[in-house]
Amino acid sequence: MSITTTAAIAPTPLSSGDTGWVPAKPARPAHVIRDDVEALAVAAQLKPLFAAEAVERDRERRLPFAEVDLFSQSGLWGITIPNDYGGAGVSQVTLAKVFATLASGDPSLTQIAQNSFEIIDVIRLTGSEAQKRDLFGKVLAGQRLGNAFSEFKGKNVEAFETTLKPQGDGYVVKGQKFYSTGALFAHLVPIVALDEDGHVVVAVADRDASGLQVVNDWSAFGQRTTASGTVILDNVIVDAARVLPAHIVYEHPSAVGPQSQLIHAAIDAGIARGAIEATIDLVRNHARPWIDSGQARASDDPYTIAAIGDLKIKLHAAEALLERAGIQLDATIASVSEKTIGLAKIAVAEAKVLTTDIALIASSKLFELAGTRSTLGVHNLDRFWRDARTHTLHDPVRWKLHAIGQFYLNDIQPPLHSWI
Repeated sequence: MSITTTAAIAPTPLSSGDTGWVPAKPARPAHVIRDDVEALAVAAQLKPLFAAEAVERDRERRLPFAEVDLFSQSGLWGITIPNDYGGAGVSQVTLAKVFATLASGDPSLTQIAQNSFEIIDVIRLTGSEAQKRDLFGKVLAGQRLGNAFSEFKGKNVEAFETTLKPQGDGYVVKGQKFYSTGALFAHLVPIVALDEDGHVVVAVADRDASGLQVVNDWSAFGQRTTASGTVILDNVIVDAARVLPAHIVYEHPSAVGPQSQLIHAAIDAGIARGAIEATIDLVRNHARPWIDSGQARASDDPYTIAAIGDLKIKLHAAEALLERAGIQLDATIASVSEKTIGLAKIAVAEAKVLTTDIALIASSKLFELAGTRSTLGVHNLDRFWRDARTHTLHDPVRWKLHAIGQFYLNDIQPPLHSWI
């Protein structure tokens, strides 16, 4: 597939706090990617397009409307949909590589798609045949799934107050969400809610449904253009055919949690890769050698050379564990059991520890190796560290280390929840 920026829609202005904009449905069907090789090739084509204005988008907190449209029209949003439903059914190894590649160009833009893949897994594991045909078909046609999962006021990440109650032939959803990455750009908004029995369900609402408002109030210093703000659900009507019994995968052992975590780890690996690429470019073309090195070029400074070598080793180690985690996830999906779910969770947790470390190290080391001029606002190089610091807070690494230690030392399986 040949990708150009002419495939994208014109950028749409949106001010902070705006709730009125709703994305138009695609004027034409999205490209359908057929296999892993094509998925990786399309990601490689998109990366420079994502990177082209990443500096300006971050500086201005300018939302990537045109780029998101290009992203979903490329077919990448549907690559994990099974072959039986028209998708490529790519491996988890490929999925991680796609996200790492794209995130090295622009991690904020890349993260917008992340939650769509978790919902695709939920649909695959809990949806009826009719629901799969309907929702998978819409994604393959270019409609985007967003997310209205997390809540700001609960005592922990699993304390939900959003409710789903029967009304007529369907249901009514009421509540408020935050960290709603992807919802602003979505055509369909999956909402996590509690039914009357207290079970977790996912209700897939139309983005333009009455009572559903997406507020552009994301103010974090990193991942600035993910629009991960508030979703207000004021008695939103959802058809019964669009409600998924998601508690099946969240209350019992399933690969949905580690699959979602794998993508987060891949985004962190991409941030690290992008930071190291920027560092190498700066050292080669802009940095000055330190006076005591006796060298004419910064790239000949022996300490700088060693530091670049150290960064590359750490990055390659993280990427190797990311690939290993993907391999284990593929094996787990092929043969699901409590034991294999545990193996997948631990493998992904190990990768997440290293991708977190290298993202933070690389995005900080950049300034040490490139020198004082690298801190000038015109370069906006602090975006790498801000993105790394913000995104790696998604779930605490300290608890991953605890779960990993418990697994190997005391034969204790990791928790069932989706954050490991």
